[in-house]
Amino acid sequence: MGAVVRRTVAVVAAIVLCLEAVGIVVINGIMATFVNNQNMSLDGIDPDLMAAGTWALGGVSGLFLAVCGALFLVAAARDRGPGRWGRVLLVGCAVVHGVLGALAVGPVGWQAFAFLMSVLGLVVFALLQYGGTEPAGGAEGAPPAGEAPPTSPDKGPVVGDGPARA
Repeated sequence: MGAVVRRTVAVVAAIVLCLEAVGIVVINGIMATFVNNQNMSLDGIDPDLMAAGTWALGGVSGLFLAVCGALFLVAAARDRGPGRWGRVLLVGCAVVHGVLGALAVGPVGWQAFAFLMSVLGLVVFALLQYGGTEPAGGAEGAPPAGEAPPTSPDKGPVVGDGPARA
């Protein structure tokens, strides 16, 4: 039952992040078109540069969200959590959603806040589903791959919790 929940949450998170990626690119494209059509300068900045910057921001943000969605799809397909850098990227995604949610309340409204907090909760829940469920060495009590078991300086390998006995 745990694997079904893990995979389902990861797939739903992947779908939501990919849809959000498309939405971000579309919204930035609309904003770039408005900036280009108004042909107004903001403190002497060229409107074409502002439109190009808006497109670039939309593309980079969309790519970031699509990569995060792809990480969740891979995690669901393998039923294994993402690696270290994948987790860093996904935690960064969660942090960005939290900060944007807090900043979006004033100018955009509570609906945007609710959406961003929902995505934040989904990303965190999906990360928690894959976090810390497997022992580091693959088997209970086994040292991680590449590490030798602990040894006592005078008696050899340490077995159990107490001191080594002869």
